[in-house]
Amino acid sequence: MPLDRFVLILVIVIAGAGVTVWVGSLVFAALQIPYVGWLVGLPVVLIAYVLWRVIAERLNNPEDDHYDQIDQ
Repeated sequence: MPLDRFVLILVIVIAGAGVTVWVGSLVFAALQIPYVGWLVGLPVVLIAYVLWRVIAERLNNPEDDHYDQIDQ
């Protein structure tokens, strides 16, 4: 495995762990302050939705697969 791919995987795993802790703390805060806390969670839901749509578009776009059909 190339070193750059290994570093990329490590960065993604560390970022994912950080986001998980951050979202968990937001949920915990929302449980402590019910009405104000859920307003803090709205940006998280919006960001997650936008990321979901971007990833789905990138995976389902046939124009991105142009170079997959070229012999190397």
